[in-house]
Amino acid sequence: MSTSTMSTTTNPAFTTPPAETTRPDLQGTFGMAASTHWIATATAQAVLERGGNAFDAAVAGAFVLHVVEPHLNGPGGDVTAVFATASDKTPTVLVGQGPAPAGATPEHFRSEGLDLVPGAGALAAAVPGAVDAWLLLLAEHGTWELADVLAPAIGYARDGHPVAPRVVATIATVQDLFRDHWPSSAERWLPGGSVPVAGAMVRNETYASVLERLVQAGSGVTTGDDTADARVARIEAARTEWAEGSVAQAIDAFVRTPHRHASGTDHAGVVRASDLAAFRASTEPATTAEFRGHTIAKTGPWGQGPALLQTLRLLDPMDDERLDPSTVLGAHTIAEAQKLALADREAYYGDGDVPMAELLSDAYSDERRALIGDRASHELRPGTVSVPAGALPPLRVTYTPGGEPIAGVGEPTVPGARGDAPAPDAVAVPAEDDAVHEDRGEPIVMATGETRGDTCHIDVVDRWGNIVSATPSGGWLQSSPTIPELGFCLGTRMQMTWLEEGTASTLTPGARPRTTLTPTLVLRDGEPVVAMGSPGGDQQDQWQLLFLLRTIVGGWTPQQAIDAPALHTTSFPGSFWPRTWTPGGLVVEDRLGDDVIAGLEELGHVVTRAGDWSLGRLSCVTRDPDTGVMGAAANPRGAQGYAAGR
Repeated sequence: MSTSTMSTTTNPAFTTPPAETTRPDLQGTFGMAASTHWIATATAQAVLERGGNAFDAAVAGAFVLHVVEPHLNGPGGDVTAVFATASDKTPTVLVGQGPAPAGATPEHFRSEGLDLVPGAGALAAAVPGAVDAWLLLLAEHGTWELADVLAPAIGYARDGHPVAPRVVATIATVQDLFRDHWPSSAERWLPGGSVPVAGAMVRNETYASVLERLVQAGSGVTTGDDTADARVARIEAARTEWAEGSVAQAIDAFVRTPHRHASGTDHAGVVRASDLAAFRASTEPATTAEFRGHTIAKTGPWGQGPALLQTLRLLDPMDDERLDPSTVLGAHTIAEAQKLALADREAYYGDGDVPMAELLSDAYSDERRALIGDRASHELRPGTVSVPAGALPPLRVTYTPGGEPIAGVGEPTVPGARGDAPAPDAVAVPAEDDAVHEDRGEPIVMATGETRGDTCHIDVVDRWGNIVSATPSGGWLQSSPTIPELGFCLGTRMQMTWLEEGTASTLTPGARPRTTLTPTLVLRDGEPVVAMGSPGGDQQDQWQLLFLLRTIVGGWTPQQAIDAPALHTTSFPGSFWPRTWTPGGLVVEDRLGDDVIAGLEELGHVVTRAGDWSLGRLSCVTRDPDTGVMGAAANPRGAQGYAAGR
């Protein structure tokens, strides 16, 4: 992308971007892909090279992410995406967030002695939504046969791939849990009884067989002479096999045996084959807001995405110098606006009737903007609209489930970012990094399996104008025991619900947990120009906001914006177990500068330094509708994300 896609020149009201970037801003006219792992990016680009469109490429890359980033996502997890097609520029959301099972009631959890949904263990599993959603996207907008799309993932699972250091570090963290309580996970991830070494070839033949069964389910399907209809029918047969066949049966049988959860107690799961059979992924219109001549498209309020839109509505009319994240004034203003939007997230967002139009209205935004003061707020301050807010959740700085207090350690990516210090058994990923100051943007994994922060991301744009941004997550290898017949485990998305009655996101059977997964599509004059996103739990939209401000207002290039020092607030209840908060908390990269950090502390922010390169794992693809030039950029932190294209 040339800077003309968002802005023509660098804004003098903003800090001047560095002349050198960690990676080039890729440009080309054929197609672009970017993701959190180089193998997935290369897979997606290879599909484009062979004539596939952006949807074929994204689905192929996503199934590879299940294999190469198993600590960040899996087939038992979820995905949300926002996309536009060459023929229909209307931003559309792919809903791959499964609901709570029929047996997942607050009463059941309380009968198990729990007052929070655990952060690890199958009792926290929503209905897996990722696989069905990807198959739906392929059926409705792809062009390739399922067998061809799944071939790369099947190959890497069956024949092996060099395991990334971050995967190894995660396995090392939870190895005792696997050995002592989750023997099926030990068998899957501790070959020969030992943690694999980085770069070793790892295989998952069992998952390869699952994917092959999906292909086989449709292999005999024909519909006369219409090859396009036959292609879709074969994919639909695979969807039915996933939801009603051996996968659903294996999940049902396995979770009935109690196993260790993050609570330190043993429980059986409640997801059943009937829950999988009842779920199908879907699409719906995106929720949008205007900002500085651009339309920002997000999920509905069953995800956290509209909080970004609310933040942008607060910031839109402000002077440009108040929107620069690299200054004291800008960082303070941005953090205070985010606190207000995230407070509304807690009070209103969930899988129900959310008054989004009112929350995004001019009058409400004006009223809320007046609350942004000269000092850092240490309160949770949701607003008031015509629809009553839900009951506010418990505000805990620490959480004691019965025993030693558990500090909110680094939710989701920085040890110490929620609480004064990490809990004794908190391990940053990767383990070799400084466990207090830096974790290079990876999640924090506890020895008991719970994970603060998660997720992968993939973006693809093709020469025809199809574009997609997707954030797959959940079902990571440490979330619950591996199901032996499947080679993967279930996710823990229900930890984002409350067991207290009357909140906007109280656990409700059949309702979607309020997910943190929040990809973004940006349009200008009705034309998609950017697909972007980031891993990072509650921080995903906070980091994306910085990108949008620096590119749309500041005139920075995408790679400059991704490289730039990041920050985020933790002054709201976290979405991940143990759901704690840090009043006035602000986490910053040290590269923001000592003077800026000191200035923020003087304004009352409770600052946690997170190291120089620790926050944000953004990637993006771009398209200039005037010239046809496409671009891509990827995160250098952790040396794993990658962009490719020509």
